[in-house]
Amino acid sequence: MIEFWSGKRILVVDFETRWSKKEYTLSKSTTEAYIRDPRFKAFGLCVKVLGSAVPPQWIPHSDIRAWVASVDWSRTAVLAHNAQFDVAILSWIYGVKPAFIYDSLSMARALRGVEVGNSLALLAEEYGLPPKGDAVHSTDGLDELPWEVETELAEYCMHDVFLCEEVFKRLYNEVEGGFPEGELKLIDMTLKMFTEPVLVLDGEMLNAAIEDERTKREALLKKVGIEEKALASNDKFADVLRGLGVEPPKKISKTTGLVAYAFAKSDALFQSLLNGSNEDVALLCEARLKVKSTLERTRAQRFVDISERGTLPVPLNYYGAHTGRWSASRGSGLNLQNLKRGSFLRNSIQAPKGYTLVVCDLAQIEPRVLAYLADYTSLLEIFSSGQDAYAQFGAQMFGIPNLSKETHPDLRQSAKSALLGCGYGMGWASFSAQLLTGFLGAPPTMYDKAFAKQLGVTQQDLEDFIKWDKNIQMFNAIPRTCSDSELLTHCLAARAIINKYRQAAYDVTNLWSLCESRIHKSLYSGTPFEYKCLRFEKERIILPSGLALRYPDLKGDFGENGNVQWVYGANDKKLYGGKLTENIVQAVARCVMTDGMLRIQERYRCVLTVHDEVVVLVPENEAEEAEPWVLQQMVMDPPYMSGIPLDAETGCAVRYGEAK
Repeated sequence: MIEFWSGKRILVVDFETRWSKKEYTLSKSTTEAYIRDPRFKAFGLCVKVLGSAVPPQWIPHSDIRAWVASVDWSRTAVLAHNAQFDVAILSWIYGVKPAFIYDSLSMARALRGVEVGNSLALLAEEYGLPPKGDAVHSTDGLDELPWEVETELAEYCMHDVFLCEEVFKRLYNEVEGGFPEGELKLIDMTLKMFTEPVLVLDGEMLNAAIEDERTKREALLKKVGIEEKALASNDKFADVLRGLGVEPPKKISKTTGLVAYAFAKSDALFQSLLNGSNEDVALLCEARLKVKSTLERTRAQRFVDISERGTLPVPLNYYGAHTGRWSASRGSGLNLQNLKRGSFLRNSIQAPKGYTLVVCDLAQIEPRVLAYLADYTSLLEIFSSGQDAYAQFGAQMFGIPNLSKETHPDLRQSAKSALLGCGYGMGWASFSAQLLTGFLGAPPTMYDKAFAKQLGVTQQDLEDFIKWDKNIQMFNAIPRTCSDSELLTHCLAARAIINKYRQAAYDVTNLWSLCESRIHKSLYSGTPFEYKCLRFEKERIILPSGLALRYPDLKGDFGENGNVQWVYGANDKKLYGGKLTENIVQAVARCVMTDGMLRIQERYRCVLTVHDEVVVLVPENEAEEAEPWVLQQMVMDPPYMSGIPLDAETGCAVRYGEAK
């Protein structure tokens, strides 16, 4: 059944472990902390050879080590549902490193989506299998199991192993030709990042950084003369602002629909106070952020705790997003996908002794894939030139030959924002609002009259803008601390950039139209359609990986004017040409990324991936040779996108934060 697997056998496994509802349970702990806790104990596990007629076997606690020693793990693969847990036990407690890891939970995410439940119980129900068992006797708080309790637990565990095998078979055969080999290898790679951890955390640095942050926070609070509680409370912080003659900024909450204080770091109004000319208010806002940054302090402490227990298991979900990208494992307490560049957390992650880290980051991968899919030849030529893509695109977009970072820094930055963020149908209102808070990580920006004039904004543009009620409605919905006149100038400039992008990138707008038409004709009506490396079918798009972008329960609201509002899934997510283009580009970019990772994995271990970046562990004495080799693997021409001009940046260091 698993044609590429050359080992002797695949074992289906499931552990049953000690727990206590009051003080020691996975619901109150991370998987890493739970398994590495001194209280951990495996009551036993069930094992079955995949495909064998021999029923599952219960191995009690007293026999586990002898059983482990009897298995040739160099030729044995392991299958589990949520293998991150079961294989971590095998690895950390019993020293087992299976030759390969299969995980039915990871496969289910790829085939059924991340928006639905993929528990063993739900999958068993969906496939018409006997329901997951329900042991009558509880093991809550028990250190030793009475005979009758262990007997029932063993039967419960054996049934779970049966279900795992049956679910795996169905998932594997759900894809024509079997679940893709490359994707199975990515599952194995991802799980081994967690179950066979090698990255080392610098506990001394972490403790020093935590103490330094505490000292700075206390000094800042002393400087503004306010207690921490006053800054932590929204109402009290609002009163402090009023005491300084500043009306607290407000917004309409997206969750409640009610008026709320705009005190989040991402709020444009708060950013305007933080970066404003009133130094007392700015200092107060900075102190507020220090006090509210409990998430960062908590994560730092978790890093310290892990460093005291061992190496860093990387908690990632394979296919954690709709487009196939990884996400942080739920309940891990660590999101390694958003470590800030230059942060002490990023810098605390190190290669083990004798090794170094090669970090490779694909450059502008989404705009490159978008240009290829849209046949945007002039942009592909810009990328092929190897020169400053943002400046060259700005020259094309604004009609200014020889535009550069030195001659027109503002226009280059605007071209960069457009190239990276406007390829999916973004409108002027969203673009305007995001600029005010910092577009794609850039500093907050508000365009002024001089810049609007430079863009060619005229009085006629103003008159055309204000005569449409919908424009006024969207304008009024944008939070601001500036005057209406200043915001209007900003919006007109942002609108001009959007329009100039669409005029320059008409091949991209044509792709939006194509995707819009395929929603109805293929995803909804079921007419197959092949386009480059994609195949559109009913409610799905087959990707180069062999997996698919899925749009279950797609339905449209057909309006009287002929317009259709498409939604899909249990939560009625909106779908339109620009959004479908974004999904496709991100999914194909993920295929390009993972192709490179699989090539690297044949020679070196990939130990972490963050968005379009891969972190590779190499021996120190091979670093000079390995860095260009890793780069070569990542930018290699994909067979399904021949000729796409890929590029990447690399770095090499013992510390992750210093490598790039």
